[in-house]
Formats: sequence, C-alpha cells, structure tokens
Amino acid sequence: MKQLITGGAGFIGSNYVRHVLAHTDDEVTVYDALTYAGNLSTLRDVDDSPRYRFVKGNICDPGTLEDAMAGQDAVVHFAAESHVDRSIAGSDDFVLTNCFGTNLVMDTARRLGVERVLHVSTDEVYGSVEQGSSKETDPLEPRSPYSASKAGSDLLALSYHHTHGVPVVVTRCTNNFGPYQFPEKAIPLFVTNVLDGGTIPLYGDGLNERDWLHVDDHCAAVLLALQKGAPGEIYNIGAGNETPNRVLVDKILALLQAGEDRVQYVEDRKGHDRRYSVDITKITELGWQRRRTLDEALAQTVAWYRDNRWWWEPLKAAA
Repeated sequence: MKQLITGGAGFIGSNYVRHVLAHTDDEVTVYDALTYAGNLSTLRDVDDSPRYRFVKGNICDPGTLEDAMAGQDAVVHFAAESHVDRSIAGSDDFVLTNCFGTNLVMDTARRLGVERVLHVSTDEVYGSVEQGSSKETDPLEPRSPYSASKAGSDLLALSYHHTHGVPVVVTRCTNNFGPYQFPEKAIPLFVTNVLDGGTIPLYGDGLNERDWLHVDDHCAAVLLALQKGAPGEIYNIGAGNETPNRVLVDKILALLQAGEDRVQYVEDRKGHDRRYSVDITKITELGWQRRRTLDEALAQTVAWYRDNRWWWEPLKAAA
C-alpha cells in the first residue's frame, strides 16, 4: 500500500512514518509545509529508506496537494495547527489549516478515488469531562479555538463519507508524548527546562488531569484503524491513566533528580479544561492495546531528551 502522510515531519506524523516502515511493507510519502513544528531533522534517520520520500507542500495548496496524492492508496491526515496556547493568542491559522485544509484533503481524496482516508483528531473536541469517559457518540463541546477547529475538521471529514462515500475513518487520541515532540508542549518543555537549569511552569493549581499516551502506542492504533477501521466510524485512543499535572511534574522531577524549587506556578490558561478521558472500547475491539505504562514511557522519554540535545536545542533557541 502507498500512504500519503500529511504533517509527516511533525511529532506524531514522523513517529508514524517510522512505525509504518518498521511494521509493514508500505511505501510512505510525507507531505509537510515545514512550519515551525515540522522539520526534516525529525526524519533524518529514515532518509535512506527506499520506501520513503518527502514532498514539501501545504494542505491549503490544491495543486501541490493533488500532485502528491495522485497514485496513493491511502491518506493519513496528521497535518494541523495543534497548540492550545497559540490558538488563544490567534485563531486564524487554526481555522485555515484545520478546517479549510482538511476540507481540501477530503475533497482531493474524493476526486482521486483514494481507497482509505484516516483523519487524526483529539479528545479535546469533547471538552472537559468531569466524570467518566467520553464515548465516540458523545456531543462535541470544544472550549478553545484549537479544539473547536479540530471538531470542525472532524465533521467535515465525516461529511465526505456520508455525502460522497469517501472511506473516511476518524481517530481521537489523548495527550501524546515521546521523542521528537516540539519543546513548546508540556512534557518536552518541562524536561528541557530542567535540563537547562530552568523551571517548570505549572498552570493554576496543577490539578488538571490528562491521559498521557506514548506516541508509539498511538501510532500502532492509527495504523490498525487505517487497516481495519470501518468507514464513517470514530475510534477513541487513550492510555487509561488520567494523571493530574502536578503528579506528572513530580515524576519528571524524580527522573531528573531535581527539587521542588524547579516548579513555578503560573496564571491558569484561559478556558482551561479540567479533565480529559476517553472510552477506548471500540479500538480495543479492533485488537489494539497499550504496551507501555506511564512510568516506563516517561522514563524512556526523559532519557531521549537528555541524550538528544542536538535535536531540540536549535528548535528551542529559535522559538
């Protein structure tokens, strides 16, 4: 199978490329605009693979997108603006990329007759979940410009299935972490700050809860949903280990042998969702299971950032 991977030079996309090359015989074409969060250093270890190629392009550019998608059997759509704080500061790029761009991806796939299309989304579209876990049939209640734009992109993708018969599958994952994550996101920001002798900025009272999913486990679920998911269906992907941010910070401090003086409480994020949790019954019924505990995966991730300053230091300096 030939896969076009939009946003494949970003964090999750690049890890998905490695997963596909390691576990299948598929050919992959990465399509990425190389904005601040996507760069080719993230993919340099697969440069020599004969089953990998890179095309620079924006999903909002119809001509370049169609050229890259022509002849592909499947599209895995990761490309998105994804940082909540940036969406609060300015939402235009989020609406443009996540909504208009997704519409263009789906319409191009429709016209070209692509056999499988997987749209990667987020649990944030459900909004804050005070109790229990969100099911795929629950109403969407996004509370930030980022999550609202992703909810819009989900609905656009699914509309192409219901209206045009495009074989679209949607996945919604919890918070990812692991190698090659841009150091504005929580875990790499916290770890690299401490490694540089700085502090960990902790929003509000530090008790907001997130379900942390290692990116490799997420990529395995995405590939499974692409191969076996039913068109028109949504699949939640989560690790089932909802953890308060303060507890996560304590785990990172312990791994880095750093003290409480490294924690700096800061003003809470506007509209900060208190808790996310998803019901993963549907994806487990396809045969997926989480393979890494939070503690195991966090230790591996901290070690990766400690050992790979070459990758994150230039990005952090530029940012």
